[in-house]
Amino acid sequence: MCGIALSIGPEADPVLFRRMLAILAPRGEVTEARYEAGLLAGTRRLRVVDRERAVQPWTSTDERWLLCFNGEIFNHRELRAKLTGLGHRFRTGSDTEVLLAAFERWGEDAVTRLRGEYAFTVVERATGRAYLARDPLGVKPLYWARKPGCLHLASEVKALVGHGAPIGEVPPGHHGWADANGHVRLRPYLDLLTLGQGLPEIDDPDEAALLVRAALRDSIRMRVDTDLTVGVVLSGGLDSSLALLHVRELHPDCVAVTVGVPDSPDVAYARRLAADLGVPHEVVELRPRDIRLTDIREAIRISELTEYGDIINAVVSVPLFRRLRQLGVKVALTGDGSDELFGGYPMYHEVGPAASRRLFLHKIRNLGRTELQRVDRTSMDLGVEARVPFLDLSVVELAMRLPLALKMRDGQEKWIVRRAFADVLPDYISQRPKNPMSYSSGLHERVRLYKPLFARLHRSFGYHLLEPVRRDFDNVLTRCGNDLDRAIAHGIARPDYTVLEHARDLVGAAKWNAAPMVRRLVGPRRTRGDEAPLPG
Repeated sequence: MCGIALSIGPEADPVLFRRMLAILAPRGEVTEARYEAGLLAGTRRLRVVDRERAVQPWTSTDERWLLCFNGEIFNHRELRAKLTGLGHRFRTGSDTEVLLAAFERWGEDAVTRLRGEYAFTVVERATGRAYLARDPLGVKPLYWARKPGCLHLASEVKALVGHGAPIGEVPPGHHGWADANGHVRLRPYLDLLTLGQGLPEIDDPDEAALLVRAALRDSIRMRVDTDLTVGVVLSGGLDSSLALLHVRELHPDCVAVTVGVPDSPDVAYARRLAADLGVPHEVVELRPRDIRLTDIREAIRISELTEYGDIINAVVSVPLFRRLRQLGVKVALTGDGSDELFGGYPMYHEVGPAASRRLFLHKIRNLGRTELQRVDRTSMDLGVEARVPFLDLSVVELAMRLPLALKMRDGQEKWIVRRAFADVLPDYISQRPKNPMSYSSGLHERVRLYKPLFARLHRSFGYHLLEPVRRDFDNVLTRCGNDLDRAIAHGIARPDYTVLEHARDLVGAAKWNAAPMVRRLVGPRRTRGDEAPLPG
């Protein structure tokens, strides 16, 4: 929805604050700010819900509280009805006003009633005390830095690096208070590791399929409750195809966007599905040779990511969201999170059930700084709000209750998802194996050529004030035989790749990138009749 920035305390500097807010400009369309003694607060707002009246910072009717809010509360209509019944009178139709009213009514307990993707700060104007909260999965970000006499808060690391102080992060599912001296005390209001605990396991395939189908459909329904055109990031795989199928049914004013090499299987599958559904489809054709150092640098600047693999995927995501912005799309859905929830990674199936569950929980708990950070930064930098229906808390809790045997069966990952939608998904999608977008098109290997530069570029932007670049945890885990404890210990002992590891990776990437050139030089010339057919 937007980017937020606040400076709280007697040393709050309007010049530095305006600089923070300007850095967040890509996240929205309009700048809205409030300047008070010891409190500077503002947003760069992407106008989605009640676009004209949901002005921020929002203040309570008695002027006691001030709210800066990033994201969306998807159950704001239900909360509005409940608060209206309790006597609250609303001035707008926005979820922003509902959020502050819920906080006024229920205090810190309000956050347990929210269903959405959000990060926000509520400030008590008279004292400077600030309440901070972030959604359970960490879809939306919130960071802070403390200087003598001032606490700075912002939606992105890049807005805080200018202060030169260590940067902290509000963890997913945490909330708490920061006082006027800048001391931040946070605690979890929801522990993902205990989600679904005490509820019975769902091991009946028919029951599980019905529940998965209902939960995902309801999650998507809430995320397309808008009068704006909705975009779908379509890879041609199972998860994004399910998103498109539901969006097309629930919100016909939609468009699909795909990025990939022109003749890649991803693009072919995506084109076929969009055509079958009658959905307008845009393809961002990107060849490996099109990716240059400037693209790598820009992806790192935008994404602020700390693992090499996530940075590689961000390079591919940037042109995709750029195209959505060019189309005038401000709201888009993605298929992120399904692999983590429903057994889309081999590691889940290479260890016993207990170890598999620990790996599953580790992946979910860290999404906020890996996949979800990539999605937030690359989309919002282009003024697009990306929503992740597979990571609605109801879907996550359901996945927690499903045994591994329903997630992988007969050698097929995400078996229960395929079973749940078998009657609506085309066979060419439901039977297609997982094939990550950047890998299958060769774009991943092209970006690998620049991997030795990632850490230096990351430091050049000052992002090490939060966290340095480190080895891909999945690679460490594989080398440790999927032993989570060993992998964590190894990651701490040696966070980054060695020069030798980088050299080996560079040689492998160079060989891969040289192969197409060699084939073009020595291979037979292609004629028109040789073009590859569409899959199916």
